[in-house]
Amino acid sequence: MPLARSLSVTSLSGLEEWDEEFDLEDAVLFEIAWEVANKVGGIYTVIQTKARLTSEEWGENYFLVGPYVESNVRTQVELIEPTNPVLKRTIDKMNSSGCKVYFGRWLIEGSPYVILIDVGFTAWSLDTWKTELWELCDIGVPWFDREANDAVLFGFLTAWLLGEYAAQSEDPPHIVAHFHEWLAGLGLVLCRHRQLPIATIFTTHATLLGRYLCAGNVDFYNKLADFNVDKEAGDRQIYHRYCLERAAAHCAHVFTTVSQITAIEAEHLLKRKPDIVTPNGLNVKKFSAVHEFQNLHAQSKNRIQEFVRGHFYGHLDFNLDKCLFLFIAGRYEFSNKGADIFLEALARLNYLLRVNHSDVTVIAFFIMPARTNNFNVETLKGQAVRKQLWDTAQTVKERFGKKLYDSLLVGQLPDVSKMLDKEDFTIMKRAIFATQRQCQPPVCTHNMLEDSSDPILNCVRRIGLFNSSADRVKIIFHPEFLSSTSPLLPMDYEEFVRGCHLGVFPSYYEPWGYTPAECTVMGIPSISTNLSGFGCFMEEHIADPSAYGIYILDRRYRGVDESCNQLTSFLFQFCKQSRRQRIIQRNRTERLSDLLDWRYLGRYYISARHMALAKAFPDTYMYELQEPTSTSGFRYPRPASVPPSPALSRHSSPHHSEAEDNDEDERYDEDLEAEKDRVNIRQPYALPFKNKSSAIPGVNGNGDGVMSEKN
Repeated sequence: MPLARSLSVTSLSGLEEWDEEFDLEDAVLFEIAWEVANKVGGIYTVIQTKARLTSEEWGENYFLVGPYVESNVRTQVELIEPTNPVLKRTIDKMNSSGCKVYFGRWLIEGSPYVILIDVGFTAWSLDTWKTELWELCDIGVPWFDREANDAVLFGFLTAWLLGEYAAQSEDPPHIVAHFHEWLAGLGLVLCRHRQLPIATIFTTHATLLGRYLCAGNVDFYNKLADFNVDKEAGDRQIYHRYCLERAAAHCAHVFTTVSQITAIEAEHLLKRKPDIVTPNGLNVKKFSAVHEFQNLHAQSKNRIQEFVRGHFYGHLDFNLDKCLFLFIAGRYEFSNKGADIFLEALARLNYLLRVNHSDVTVIAFFIMPARTNNFNVETLKGQAVRKQLWDTAQTVKERFGKKLYDSLLVGQLPDVSKMLDKEDFTIMKRAIFATQRQCQPPVCTHNMLEDSSDPILNCVRRIGLFNSSADRVKIIFHPEFLSSTSPLLPMDYEEFVRGCHLGVFPSYYEPWGYTPAECTVMGIPSISTNLSGFGCFMEEHIADPSAYGIYILDRRYRGVDESCNQLTSFLFQFCKQSRRQRIIQRNRTERLSDLLDWRYLGRYYISARHMALAKAFPDTYMYELQEPTSTSGFRYPRPASVPPSPALSRHSSPHHSEAEDNDEDERYDEDLEAEKDRVNIRQPYALPFKNKSSAIPGVNGNGDGVMSEKN
């Protein structure tokens, strides 16, 4: 569906730099979200990683507003007295009026100030505020929807906070309030209704109705224009939530979303075209040594291999050095996250590897939290057996070493036949017998509460991948988030990702996609789709994404079976790569991390805030209306050598041979190629702000911004 673009991610280097810049000394930024110091989903990552850059820009005038959750505050927040006198008067006034408002520093990078509101403490006002909401907006919230009730309390309290701050200020303040998602959106609606002197921004990271529709297996993207949104929301009993989200989108001075694909969705479902697309970034850690991240990959891979040795004890009939680790992770949304198509592709990949007599073994991890009651006994036993074998080997090694030492000490070469005695052989035989196993290695590492109805396990039963010796594809379902304190797989998520070879995220509904972005930053190739914000972003900025280890699956213009075949092809070609080719690809993938750095992507949030200030305070801040113009920007070219995939390689790519891992005369020069690629990207964006008046590039008469090309 071709649509005119919003001020979007058309190009990073095409983004206009302001000749005159905003003076933010007398401006204050409040960023309001339910996930401030309260991890629920991906919005927490957005706010947490962006905080450092925003703190550098706004300094002491930046405040995050979220709910007070005591368990989180104890571990994440240092409670202090407000340093801003206006804010101190505001919080004191609210606390004396029956609220509980806390102030502190969030203990993350940037150490931003946080204002945490105890919504439960003011629950006595819920019915009164619901009545007011009905009278003002004709939105009724049912008593049984606890999440919506929290949204009402949080919305009225944040509007109270912002209104009180404006009233306590001696000089007319220039306040920017940025609201994330529908849970915080009611505060924005109330600010506009009360005509508070506040520039408002609303960001939707995923529309409510879109997520529900996709979960219902509808042809979402081809029927976007045909949905009766009121009926669809009502049928799913979320009409009141939908109304809150739509009201916030329409009341905001500036409406933003995280990707172009979600901008199209928002225009049809929320009936407003976003003014600007604000893609999500990460704080990218650059290594001083070029190959340091490769060493981290090797270390983490060894830890995963240790887990695999225990999990498959008794059936470890494959070569771990020729074993590839694939993974999918995220919320347990079987269809939305693409777990269904991934499992089907794994079954087809298993067939291809077997008929081609491949010596490669693929182990696919599913890291998706589900309802469990404990670890699987057989899984725990596997790790215990592995540890016992290791202890046995160490015991025999020490005995062998002592005999060798004694022999050398007297000046004699050891008699190898006498180095291991009968007791040593007995110990080793007992250890071997302990590894015997009658059953297959388990697919699931935990005891599932709903085993018979679990979508992943039912699909595994249908495709017949039960980790048998004949299968070249093995499956491990870990229905719990990873933790370094786990007795089973003691690794945190970042360490686990570094140890894998490929992340697979064939999502049908993914407004942005932090999981493939995190893979890219860590130098791990990934498979995404052209229905995810990340996939569209990479397609837009890289001439040949697959050459850099970013495989884009077509789920928009192909049927399910065609998409599954394409995914199978991606996986099979990846399995055919040599170790050297995978190393080259990881180097290229890691170089793309600059694209995802907040130092670049944060400028879209800066533009949104400037646009909101100019709309709310036109006498102080100005922008020029400009006609939309095209942008050239940059696109990462194809690498200096052709991509390392055997399917795409030509004679100019690194030649595949049996001895290639030891071939020092290859034409490929990593440092030279990296330098050629980096020519195509600017240095991270600096954040100086001096003057008040500025031209915000490209805002057309409908309030839809389009960034102009820099001459």
